[in-house]
Amino acid sequence: MASSVVEKFYSMEYGPAPEDASEVNKWLDAHGRWFGHYIDGQWTKSATAKFETKNPATGEVLATIASADAADVDRAVKAARAALPAWQALTGHQRARYLYAFARQVQKHSRKLAVIESMDNGKSIRESRDIDIPLVARHFYHHAGWAQLLGDVTPIGFSGEFRGYVPVGVVGQIIPWNFPLLMFAWKVAPALAAGNTVVIKPAEFTPLSAIALAEIADEIGLPKGVLNVVNGAGETGAAIVAHDDIDKIAFTGSTEVGRIIRKATAKTTKKLSLELGGKSPFIVFDDADLDSAVEGLVDGIWFNQGQVCCAGSRLLVQERVAEKLYDKIRSRMETLRVGSPLDKAVDIGAIVDQVQYDRIKGLVETGVKEGATCWQPELSMPEKGLFFKPTLLTNVHPSSTVAQEEIFGPVLASMTFRTPAEAVELANNTTYGLAACVWSENINVALDVAAQVKAGVVWVNATNLFDAACGFGGYRESGYGREGGVEGMYEYLVPAWLHELPVVSSKLQVESENSDNSELTTYNLQPAPIDRTVKQYIGGKQARPDSGYSYPVYGLDGKLAGDAPLGNRKDIRNAVEAARNVSAKWARTTAHGRAQILYYIAENLVQRRAEIVKELTKFVGAEQAAIEFDYSVERAFAYGAWADKFEGTVHNPPMRMIAVAMKEAVGTVAILCPDEAPLLGMLSLVLPAIAMGNAVVAVPSERAALLMGELYQVFDTSDLPGGVVNLVAGRASELGKTLAEHDDIDAIWSFRDEAASAMVKLGSIGNLKQVWTNEGRAYDWFDPAQSEGRTFLHHATQVKNVWVPYGE
Repeated sequence: MASSVVEKFYSMEYGPAPEDASEVNKWLDAHGRWFGHYIDGQWTKSATAKFETKNPATGEVLATIASADAADVDRAVKAARAALPAWQALTGHQRARYLYAFARQVQKHSRKLAVIESMDNGKSIRESRDIDIPLVARHFYHHAGWAQLLGDVTPIGFSGEFRGYVPVGVVGQIIPWNFPLLMFAWKVAPALAAGNTVVIKPAEFTPLSAIALAEIADEIGLPKGVLNVVNGAGETGAAIVAHDDIDKIAFTGSTEVGRIIRKATAKTTKKLSLELGGKSPFIVFDDADLDSAVEGLVDGIWFNQGQVCCAGSRLLVQERVAEKLYDKIRSRMETLRVGSPLDKAVDIGAIVDQVQYDRIKGLVETGVKEGATCWQPELSMPEKGLFFKPTLLTNVHPSSTVAQEEIFGPVLASMTFRTPAEAVELANNTTYGLAACVWSENINVALDVAAQVKAGVVWVNATNLFDAACGFGGYRESGYGREGGVEGMYEYLVPAWLHELPVVSSKLQVESENSDNSELTTYNLQPAPIDRTVKQYIGGKQARPDSGYSYPVYGLDGKLAGDAPLGNRKDIRNAVEAARNVSAKWARTTAHGRAQILYYIAENLVQRRAEIVKELTKFVGAEQAAIEFDYSVERAFAYGAWADKFEGTVHNPPMRMIAVAMKEAVGTVAILCPDEAPLLGMLSLVLPAIAMGNAVVAVPSERAALLMGELYQVFDTSDLPGGVVNLVAGRASELGKTLAEHDDIDAIWSFRDEAASAMVKLGSIGNLKQVWTNEGRAYDWFDPAQSEGRTFLHHATQVKNVWVPYGE
């Protein structure tokens, strides 16, 4: 009896469907399988050091690559610096033409680029061809549009979005090995569109893609020095980070290296963006379409062999359907095909390098030792090459190594939950916050959970969707800054006036701040008299300093103005705890509600004008005190106005999805306030932070800390919830260090001297909190262009892109 069509369909076996690699081999042979650096529009012909790049599927050496030393990096940076004026002198349309030409050439060479990527990286040719290449072209097309609309990057900007912004300058970029082509486009396209020049280092495992793209830059006639490619390992990257003439570092890679870069740049004024590791939750509710969720998992964890920073590596499934889902996952895993990356019928290619293979294997073994159950399908595996079977780990404890550490391989660790609240708690039970997936047929549940998950990107009933119009980046130890979209453009622009600011005058600093003397000697400490000393303001209450000591505050005339409380680590701990306790509730307060409180603060400031101006006069003189007070009231009104108007946007990527870019509060923000304009400077920083839903721990100006006594009476009478604003006076250098190192602080702003800027950057390394400083420069707090508006609001928020499908 003849077999039916259905029986034949299920009995069919996939034969090999190899992609032709002959053109790439010709390309490699034409170069003698040797590549140098691309510097100042020329290819280097010699090198003092070199390394090999291999095909991880076969172990074959593809080419020998020159390794850049500090001298090579210096030549590349000098070339970029020399090219900068002419590149910025082009019209926006002229820069757009280059980016458009780049996109067209990517499409023209798409097959060659896809094969290079799969041979050098080990990923499936289907992924390189159908996902990476179209996205690379899309990024260059999209940013050609930004180059056009930015015009000459004049203060006019585009629709007011980038008003007053200019290119940052020479940009150093370091990209990883998991998406060599795509990361190149993510970094280079916005940098060039904004009017910057670039020195980029690809990963030592996968340099060929960047080399091929540099050749495209040559083909389109990109002016020499605008794009420079230097190859090498960590030492080359370190030379880029350390170079004094680089204005910005953009890094994608591990959190560990991100910390090293943060430390290396702490004492510099380099702008920094970090896209780091992840341990993304893949949340499946019991009402989800389980078959669709399984297909999402295939893309979420086995895409690119799981070597994806936003891989859905933690499966959180509602208990009632867990076993049913596991059965479907195991069944689907048995159909996955592992093999040659150049085989178009293969799902999972090779692990990039032996080091990474060994790490994946070791972590799986650790997971089993810690109690997890390991399941792998019986698949036909290649006899040679770095291939790892897709792996499912169940019975994983939330605190186990495989639930907390980034494996970066085709390994899925699963846990169960009962309620949506428990799902959110498990999802956020990690130091990372890059991406998340939520699967549910109930859109209310999906969006409610999406809003609570601490991640920069959340996909609803989908996974691993990217587009040039939609920002990508993380929260917490997944880094800060965004790639793509409007928010990604900001990473390559700075306010036009930033580098023209004067240095903070040392005369405004308390003389004792940089003293090596003990506190007793420095402050001539005395027990704080209850009836005379201003207290700390913590949790909505006046609190005596833990030390029991105060320090003398002197006016302009040199006379004692009074005693201010001397804060210490315990006061900071109490203030941070108070801020954390109210932070989530304040962030959930409606923007309209926050606006009303800010207006109320302005109203109550006006009611206390005489007392505040009298106190402020002691420190800045009568004329400035009156002007400063009036500006402070205006600033409170301004942020009352901004509170419900600095809103998110809806992106329309080229698919049946919308991406809702939500501007969320960062969390708990620490602020080191300036000495110049002590009232206006403090309010210009505190007000935008609370307007966007953050809770604040602020260290006021040391020389005018007595103003606290007036301000907390204003806060007390303005319906501001206790803990939203906390004021701790004392030595800024000591309190700032404690705040910078505190793991419950999400961001720290420093507007004091250069030493304070470096100190908070170094202190932030522990949890990689967001840092914003004045780099030791004095803002003009009386100029709204410098001290009010979008720049402050951008730093007070972080963007979460929630992708939601629509239609059939």
